Amino acid sequence: NLAGAGIADKRWTPTRKAEILDSRVRATRAVVSAIAAVRAPPHVLINSSAAGIYGNRGDQPATEETAPGSDFLATVCRQWELGANAAAGITRVVLVRSGVDLDRDDGALPQMALPFRFFAGGPVGSGRQYLSWIHRDDWVRMVQWATTEAAVPGPLNATAPAPVTNAEFTRALGRAMGRPALMPVPGFALGLAFGGLADALLLG
Repeated sequence: NLAGAGIADKRWTPTRKAEILDSRVRATRAVVSAIAAVRAPPHVLINSSAAGIYGNRGDQPATEETAPGSDFLATVCRQWELGANAAAGITRVVLVRSGVDLDRDDGALPQMALPFRFFAGGPVGSGRQYLSWIHRDDWVRMVQWATTEAAVPGPLNATAPAPVTNAEFTRALGRAMGRPALMPVPGFALGLAFGGLADALLLG
């Protein structure tokens, strides 16, 4: 169950934030109801979540046992996981707490790469904020493994072993594209353009 409105598709108005939360909770509730209704339930429910459950922790590491944060995305993830865990008495539940998944042709990476195509790429804000990331192929393999590995219940952090700062990531992206990474994007400009979305996804 990976259903949910895109968190970065639109500015975070109160209406959009309600859509982000409701789309996840309602879809998960429907999946759990279907599992409970069938005579032979599936052996496992793989339910999406996100590393955003930990909130903005600066440079402090987080594990599957780390307490959730209290910001909007953390609250969404907590309610999302709570809905999925309603199936725990029926089937094994795996909560996939994904970092930013990177793929050449889709998702976040093409958006991140766009300024570099015009020689305007660089760190966002201070550049010191951390990015927990994973390549899409590795994400798929991890989920396939969790599907068949009966010893994996509960939360699973789907991220690469070492997160990087935004400055480190943009330098690596610039090198990969043969472009400089010298044009910083000021945080105040992102805040004006994207509101709370900028603080949660780009600057924090």
